[in-house]
Amino acid sequence: MVFRFSPLAVCGVMAMSAKLDISEGFQKEAEREIRVFTRDWTARDDRIALLSYVATFVVYFSGMATALWSWPNLWMALPAIILTAFASVRIYVLQHDCGHASLFSTTKRNTWAGYALSVFSLTPFSVMRFNHNEHHTHIGNLDERHTTEILTMTLKEWESAPLKQRLFYRLYRNPFIMIPVGGFFTYVLAYRWPKNVTKIGVAEVVLHNICIAVWVGLIWSGFGLTGVAIYLSTVFLAGGLGVFLVYLQHNFEDTYWDRKPDLNYAQAALQGASALDLGWWFDLAVANITYHDIHHFNANIPSYRLRNCHLALREKYDVPTIGWREAFRSFTLKLWDEDAGRLVPYPKVRAPQAATALRTMSQ
Repeated sequence: MVFRFSPLAVCGVMAMSAKLDISEGFQKEAEREIRVFTRDWTARDDRIALLSYVATFVVYFSGMATALWSWPNLWMALPAIILTAFASVRIYVLQHDCGHASLFSTTKRNTWAGYALSVFSLTPFSVMRFNHNEHHTHIGNLDERHTTEILTMTLKEWESAPLKQRLFYRLYRNPFIMIPVGGFFTYVLAYRWPKNVTKIGVAEVVLHNICIAVWVGLIWSGFGLTGVAIYLSTVFLAGGLGVFLVYLQHNFEDTYWDRKPDLNYAQAALQGASALDLGWWFDLAVANITYHDIHHFNANIPSYRLRNCHLALREKYDVPTIGWREAFRSFTLKLWDEDAGRLVPYPKVRAPQAATALRTMSQ
């Protein structure tokens, strides 16, 4: 196994001030320093939370109304559909905050706010909260990959996998399938009965689905099938954007996976989750979920403080970020190489191997 030490590049300043020490004691000191730093950004402010909450709904309903009323004027409807899709992603991120009880100051306020958001994110609140907390608990654990949103095979698993499994995985990890088809399938179909429903509460999911049906019914009663199609187009775009973000949050070259007892949770949080530097407008549009590394390291930081926390962190430490070029390149990385300790593309198929594969398929 290749040893790779992270906690934000060994706390930058600490590494510069003395000879680099990668001992376990130094690593724990770096982790403690970052934890203390991020703790200063965990204060909830109900005024900011309410502004973010209400403003997101205003944009969502304004965009939806504009798209519905302006159709078939594409010059007005299409921008409104795109705006509504981004607002839908923000709704999901705010619901995600509520699941961590980090948006508002009390658990009760977060819970009720999460339920209200869930109808428009198409994601049952309590089940989402349970599954997502499972994901946080097992981040970076190769033996608990069922808790992750995007399946990742190891290179060794790929090399020993039968042809049918490889074909399925290739289709699954193809971004032109994963993003549009995967997003729509997840939010429209899979989340009508997500995993662990029976553990959390069947009645809540049924009621959630009824509320969605009422919302879609209202659109249909006012605008007919055209209105429903416009609504589904916003869901399609939002789902694709959501999968785009979910993929990049943990699938990039220098991410982190390991197995117990070597698994280091702090390293898995800081190195196994990304910081996407895609511009302030993109941060605003997706409620700063782009700064996923410090979110995993300290999930108590509200979304409205994540960006400022990350910028302050950059002033002190060497924080790796991913820009647009690296983001798109990450979609070419498919398998976790346990020996190299990084995400890699599919191995190149040599001519004899390709011939053998073709003969197997023909049989």
